[in-house]
Amino acid sequence: MLQAAIQRFRLSLLDSFINMFSETAEGVKISLYVLPNAPRSQIIGEYNQQLKIKIKAPPVDGKANAEIITFFSDILGIPKKQLEILRGDKSKGKVLLVRGLTLAQILETLNKQD
Repeated sequence: MLQAAIQRFRLSLLDSFINMFSETAEGVKISLYVLPNAPRSQIIGEYNQQLKIKIKAPPVDGKANAEIITFFSDILGIPKKQLEILRGDKSKGKVLLVRGLTLAQILETLNKQD
């Protein structure tokens, strides 16, 4: 019974992961759930099959979106021009496109974060 519960948990995590990240010909797409106006920008976990992040900028005049680009540019060590918000300009749910890195490279880098 415990083994079945563990297996269901693993499948649930895998399902969340598959929906959170997708590798395409354009690059890697990351589904984000963004909480603006935080004391600092950070990744805090998973929410509804999205990578949950806190952003220190307010959701006004594109400031939060600009901070998302800066935040991921710093974490991944890539130029801002390799990052683009594809969907969710004015919502908490967003899709970020990362060009020039593989999914494996992104996961390795994110795994090193606090």
